Amino acid sequence: MAVQPSAAQTAGLQHPELGGENMTATEMKRKQGNDELPCLSIYALWKECFYKKVQQRCLSLQERKVKMVCEQKVKEEKVNKREPCDLLSREWLNNEKVSLDTRIYLLEKLLPTLIPGIEKLLMEVERKNVLAAEEPTQFNPFIFLGEYLIRHNPQYGIPTKPDPYLRGLKVVTEELKSEMAGTASERLARMKAEANVKHKEREELENMKSRVKLMRKEALAIQFKEWTVDVSGRIPIALVQSALRTFADVIASTATYVRKICDLKLEVVDTLEKKVNIDEFTEYVHFYTEHFPDDMFQEMLKHLCRCADDFGEAVRHDMWRQMFTFLFIDCDYAKVGLLNRPKMLALLIDFYKRSPVSAQGGFCNPRQWPIIELQEIKPAHLWGGFDDQEVCEELNEKLILSQTEREILAGPVADDRQGSNVMRTSVTEGLSEQNGMSEAETGGIPKGENQAAESNDAKVREEDEDAVSELESTDLEVRDLDGDTIVTGKSTFHEDIQTEGQTASASAVSQSEVFPASASTEYSLSRDGEPGSENQMEEEEFSLGREPDTEKNGEEDYPVSDREPGSEGQVGQQESGTAETTNATSEPTPEAAAMASEDRALADRDVIGSKEDAPVAEVVKETPARKGSVPKQHGSQIGQQARLQDGNLLQDQGEGPAPTDRQDSPAEDSQEVEVPWSGDFLTRDLSSRFSSYAERIPEDWKCEDTRFADLRPIMAEIQNCWASHTRSVFDESSLNVPQFVQLMETFVGEEVSLPTVKKLIVFIKREYKQTEEEKMKQLEKVHHSSRLAQQKLLLEALFEKWDNNASGFLDLEEVDAVLSTFKEGMEKETLRKAKKRLCSRYPQLSRVGKLSPKAFQTFLELLASELSGNEDEAIDNLVEFLNTSVEQSHTGFLQSSARRKWLHNIQQAAETSGGSIEPIYKAVFKALSQDAEAHGDNKKISAYIALLEENQLTPEQGQILLRYVACTADDAPYVLNQTLHRDMKGVSFVAVEEGKPIHVQRVQVHGNIHFWNHNRPVEERKGSFLVLPLHDAHWRVFGILGLDTLRDQCEKTIFLTHEISFYQGVSYAFSKAYHHICTLENVLQMTGNALDWLHTRAPSIHSVTMYLVEPGKDKAQNYTLRKMISIDNTGQKEIHSSPVLLRKENLLRDYLYKCIDSSGVIHTSVYREYHIAVPLRDLSGQALGLFDINIGHNQKLPPPEHKDLQKMLKISQAAFSEILKTALEETEPTYVLEPEHEANLRHAGILFHWCMLQDLRECVCKLSAESFADIKSHVEPPALVHSIVKAVLLLFHPDWKGSEEIENWSQCKLKLDDNLIQEIYCFDPTAESVQVQAELLLDCIAGVSRAAVWEHGSAPIEYLYHWVQTCLALAGSTRSTYSKKKTFLAPSGIEFQCTTK
Repeated sequence: MAVQPSAAQTAGLQHPELGGENMTATEMKRKQGNDELPCLSIYALWKECFYKKVQQRCLSLQERKVKMVCEQKVKEEKVNKREPCDLLSREWLNNEKVSLDTRIYLLEKLLPTLIPGIEKLLMEVERKNVLAAEEPTQFNPFIFLGEYLIRHNPQYGIPTKPDPYLRGLKVVTEELKSEMAGTASERLARMKAEANVKHKEREELENMKSRVKLMRKEALAIQFKEWTVDVSGRIPIALVQSALRTFADVIASTATYVRKICDLKLEVVDTLEKKVNIDEFTEYVHFYTEHFPDDMFQEMLKHLCRCADDFGEAVRHDMWRQMFTFLFIDCDYAKVGLLNRPKMLALLIDFYKRSPVSAQGGFCNPRQWPIIELQEIKPAHLWGGFDDQEVCEELNEKLILSQTEREILAGPVADDRQGSNVMRTSVTEGLSEQNGMSEAETGGIPKGENQAAESNDAKVREEDEDAVSELESTDLEVRDLDGDTIVTGKSTFHEDIQTEGQTASASAVSQSEVFPASASTEYSLSRDGEPGSENQMEEEEFSLGREPDTEKNGEEDYPVSDREPGSEGQVGQQESGTAETTNATSEPTPEAAAMASEDRALADRDVIGSKEDAPVAEVVKETPARKGSVPKQHGSQIGQQARLQDGNLLQDQGEGPAPTDRQDSPAEDSQEVEVPWSGDFLTRDLSSRFSSYAERIPEDWKCEDTRFADLRPIMAEIQNCWASHTRSVFDESSLNVPQFVQLMETFVGEEVSLPTVKKLIVFIKREYKQTEEEKMKQLEKVHHSSRLAQQKLLLEALFEKWDNNASGFLDLEEVDAVLSTFKEGMEKETLRKAKKRLCSRYPQLSRVGKLSPKAFQTFLELLASELSGNEDEAIDNLVEFLNTSVEQSHTGFLQSSARRKWLHNIQQAAETSGGSIEPIYKAVFKALSQDAEAHGDNKKISAYIALLEENQLTPEQGQILLRYVACTADDAPYVLNQTLHRDMKGVSFVAVEEGKPIHVQRVQVHGNIHFWNHNRPVEERKGSFLVLPLHDAHWRVFGILGLDTLRDQCEKTIFLTHEISFYQGVSYAFSKAYHHICTLENVLQMTGNALDWLHTRAPSIHSVTMYLVEPGKDKAQNYTLRKMISIDNTGQKEIHSSPVLLRKENLLRDYLYKCIDSSGVIHTSVYREYHIAVPLRDLSGQALGLFDINIGHNQKLPPPEHKDLQKMLKISQAAFSEILKTALEETEPTYVLEPEHEANLRHAGILFHWCMLQDLRECVCKLSAESFADIKSHVEPPALVHSIVKAVLLLFHPDWKGSEEIENWSQCKLKLDDNLIQEIYCFDPTAESVQVQAELLLDCIAGVSRAAVWEHGSAPIEYLYHWVQTCLALAGSTRSTYSKKKTFLAPSGIEFQCTTK
C-alpha cells in the first residue's frame, strides 16, 4: 500500500491552492487549473477611498449643474411666456437644401449682431430725422453701423438681452442645424426624436401592461372561484405554491424557465393554516406569473383549473377517508390497530358480486389487481390468463372461509361494541323472486337489466357456493345491494310493497319501538342476540337501499351528508338510472330534485349528532363553470376531527372511544345545513397518527421496564437514528389504518356516489365479524411484534455497549468465552449447539470470527431458543448477564456516542446522496479527521480509499490492481487515480489477501512501503501507516482504506488500539454506504430494462417515473422522494438529478406519499390525467420506492397492455428483491445461468429478464402434451402460431432453417410434446454451447405483433412468445455485459458500476 506523503512539506514545488482538509479527490481535480488572482488589500483601500470622496464630489457637481440648467430653462420659459418669439424669424425656414449652410451661417454668426445694429440705426435715423431733412446731414449710417458692430462684437462685448426676434432666430438656427447632416445638433435632434418615440412606445407599453395586468387579475379572480374554499372564503397558500411548483412539470418546453422563476421566489409554507382570499390569491399568483407570455399564462390558468379540480376531489375523498377511518375503528374489536385482510377482501368481493351491473362499473374489481397483490396471482394466470375471471376464481379459493368462520357467520357473535346489534350475514341465495318488482324497488334499474344482473349474480354465486352454503339455513334477513329484502332460509318477503312515504312512517314507528330514547340509537340491541331479535329485526329493518333505519344505525358515526359532494340533484340518477324511479317531484327545489324520501331520511339522521361532535351536514353543489362534479362544500370536519382525536385507539391497547349517543332533532330532520369546507385535511397524517401499537412500544421502553437502566441512554440514541414509523409494512394477513383506508378508497374509485359509499360502510360494518379466539390471536400477534421490537432495540444497545470503540463487530470467541460462564458454566452444551447453528447460518463466521450486530442478535436468539423455559425471559436474562459483564465509564460512553454519530453521518450521506458517491467520501474523511482531532491527540492524518479492479492493460503485473478513487485534499496531486500493482512495493495487497488490518508503526524502518511523493526527502519519511481491508457483507475484500501520519511532525504518531478499532468501524460504515450506492445504481439499471420492455408493449402509457425514498432531515419531515429515472411514450429515458420532493411542497401530488405510507397501489386522477402509483417494497414489505405510471386521459389501459403492465411490475419487484438480498450477510447468491457460475457474479443488467425467464419456466413446466391439443388441431394454423413455434424450434436447432422439420406444419406440430417442455425448462440461452442466431429468430417473429398474440387467446402460444423474446434479450445482454471491462470487482455477487460523480 502506498503511503500518502505531505504535499505541504515538499520543497521546490508549487501546487494549486486546495480547499479544506476534507476536500475529496474529485473536488481537488476541479480546483486545479482554475486559480484566480488574489484581490490586493491596497486595491480595496483605493476603491473605498474613491467611493467615499471622489464619487461624492462628482455627484455634487453634477447636481449643481443640473440645477443651474433647470433654473435657466425656467427663466427662458417665463420670458417666452411674457414676450413670445417674433414670428418673422420663421421666414428663414424653408425646404431649400442648397442654401442651408449659408442660412445657418447668417443666422448664427451675422444676424444676431447685425439685426440689433440695423434696428439701432433705424431708430437713430428716425431720431435725427435724416430721411425727412432736405439738406444733407453729417450722419453716415455706414459709420454708425460699423461703430455699433465694433462695440457689440460678440467675442468681446457683453451680450444684451435678446429681443423676441433674436430669440426666434436662435430657435430657427437650432432647427436648421438639426437638419444639417453630420452636425452635433443633428445627432442630438435625432437622439431626442428617438427618445421621444421610445418614450411614447414605453407609455403605450405601460398602458398595455396595465391593461394586461388588469385582465390577468380578473382572470385569476374568476379562476379563484373554481377552488373549494373554507368557511372564511379562503384557500391554503400551500396549495397555491404546490400548483405553481408543479407547473414546470406539465409544460415541458419551458420547464427550465418556469422552474427558475418559481424557485427564486417561492418560499416554503408547510402548514395549511396560512390562507389567502380572492384578492390575496390574485396578487400572489400574479406576482409569480407577471412575466409569463400570454400563451404560458393561459397554460397556467388551465393548470390552476386542473389543480382546483384535484383539490376539490381531494376534499371529497378526505371526507370518504374519514368515514373509512371511523369504520376501521368500529371494526377493530380487539383494539390492536389491525383488521383481517382476507376477510375484508372476501367482504368486498361479496359486496361487488351483489351490486347491480350498472354499479359494478364504478368499483374496482376486488378479485383483480390492484385490490389483490400481483404476488397473489399465479404466474400461469399472469402470463397466460386472458380473462380476469380466472384470477378471480383463484383468489376466491384463497378467501374461502374456514369451517370455524362459517360457524361464526351462521350464529350470533358477541363483540366488544357496547350494546351493538347482532351482526348478520347478507349473502344472497337467489334473486328469482325479484323478477316481478318495479324499477323503483330494484334501485331504478329497468326490469330487463335487473334480470341480467340477477342472472349474472346467480352465476357468480354458483362459483362460490361452497363459501356461502352454510348460511342458507339461518333465520337472518338477507338483502341485495339495492336494498330489497330477499327470502333466505326462514325469512319472509312482503309482497305488498309500501310507498316511500309509508316506508318513512313505518321507519319512524319502528324506530320508536326498537330504539328508545334512553338508549343509543346505534347500540340498542342485545349483544348476545336475546329472544325477539331476529323476527323483530326482520320486520323492523329494511334493506340497504330502502330502509332508512338500517343505514341510520350503521352510519350515525359518520356525520356527513347523505348526498355526494358536487352531485346534488344527480343522486337519484346515479342510483336508479331514471328520474321516475326516485318518486321525487318535478319541482325545481334542489332538495326535492336531489334525493328520494329514503335518502332524505338518511340525511336527516346523519345531521343528528352528540353535543361533543357538533355535527353538521353539507351539500356540495356542482360548479357550472366546471365539467363534472367538483365539491365546493363538505361537512362536519370539525366533529370528525374531534372524533379522530378521541378515536386514536392505538395509543393504548385496551382503550377505545365510547359509542356516541345521539338524539334526534326534529328541527334538523326537515332541512340540510350547508357548511363550507372546514379548511383542513383530517386524514393527511393517518400514517403518523395511527402508527401501529407494536411500533410504538420501543418508544415507551423507559416506562415499561427498569431492568436495563444503564442501557437506556444508548437505546434513546438508537431510536433517534431509527427510520420513521409512518411507512406501513405490507402484510398479506392484516391491514392497519392507512392500508385499510387506501384499500377502501381504491375499491370505490372516483366516480361512486356518496350514498353508495355509505351503503358499503354499512355492509362492511355489519358483516365484519371476529371471534374471541381471533381477537386473542391478534393481540398475541401484536404483542409478539412488540416484543421483537423491544428485543431488537435491547440487543442493539447491548451490542453498542460491548462495541465501545464503534468498530462495528465483536469477537466471537470473546463473546463465547463470557457466555460460557453463564449459569456458572452449566449451559456450555447449549452454547455449543447455538454456536453450531449460528455458523451454519453465517458460514463466514468460522473463517473470520467476527459478529456483526445482526449476527450477534441471531446468536443470542438461538441461544435463548436452546435454553429451557420462556424464550423471552431467557433473552432478558442473557442481556442482563452480558450487560453486567462489561463496564463502560462515562468518558467511554461519550467517546463511543460521538463516534457512532460520525458513523451514522456516513450512512446518512449515502441514503441522501441520490446515488452519488462523492458525499460518502466527504463524510468518511470528515469522520476520520474529527476523531483524530478529538480522540487521537490532534494527529494530522492523510486518508485514501482504493478499490480493487481487474487489470486488463498489463496483466503481467497481476490480475488485479488497486485504484485510488478518493483521498484527502492535500494528497490529491500525488495519489488520486494512481494504480498500485502487485509487483510494486507496498503492504496493501497483504491486507487484501489476509483480510486483516496491517499497521506499520514506523514506515522509515519497514523497507516495503511505496511512497507516491518521490520528492519527499528521506529524512521526512517518518510516521505510521495503517491499511484496513474493505469487506462486503460476505467478508470478501473489495478495496482498502489507508491512513498515515507522515504530515504530522510529532514523535508519537502511532495509531492506538482504540483508534484502529474505530477506523475499522469507519471502513465497515463505508462498505455499507458504498454498497447502498451500488444497490441504487443496480436498481436504476434494472428499472431501465423494465421500462424499455414495457415501452414496446404498452404504447398507451404516456410516461413512467420511478421514485426512491430518502430519509428526511428531521422527524417532522420523515422521508422524501427523489425522482430517479423516467421514460415517455417516445421511448426517451432520462436519469434525473433533480432535488428531492418534499411532501409539504407537493400537496397536490400527495398520492405519491400515500402510496409509500400504505405500501399499496394508488389509482387516481392528477391534472386530469390518470396515474397509477405502485410501490417497490423491500424484503420486509416496506415501500422503498414507487413507479408513477401516467396512462393519460383513459381511465383504464387496453387489456393486453394492462396485463403486460402487471407483468413488468411483478418482475421488477422480484428483481428488486434479488438486488436487496445480495446485501444480506446470511444470504448467499444463487446462480442459474452459465455466465453467472463462470464469473461468480450476477450483473444487474440481466436481472429483469432473468426473473422473467424464471417465471416463464414455471409456467411452461406446468404444461403438458395435452396443452398443445388446440394448436395441433389446426390443419393450417394461423401464421403467428406457426411463426412462434418455428422460432422456438430454431432456438434449439438453428440448422433446421428452411427444412421440412419446421416449414411443414404436419411435422412441426409433432415437436410439441413433453420433450419440448422439458427442453424449454432446462434451456439456458446464455450458455457458451448455445448459438442463438438473433437475426434468424427475429425473421420468424418480426411480423407477429403483441396485440395479435393476445387476440389469439392461447396460453401456450403466449408462453412461447414471451419465452422466445426473453431468451433473445438475455442472449444479447448477457454476452455484452460479461464481455466488457469490469470497472470494479464484484464484492457481493453483482458487478457494481460505481464512479465518483
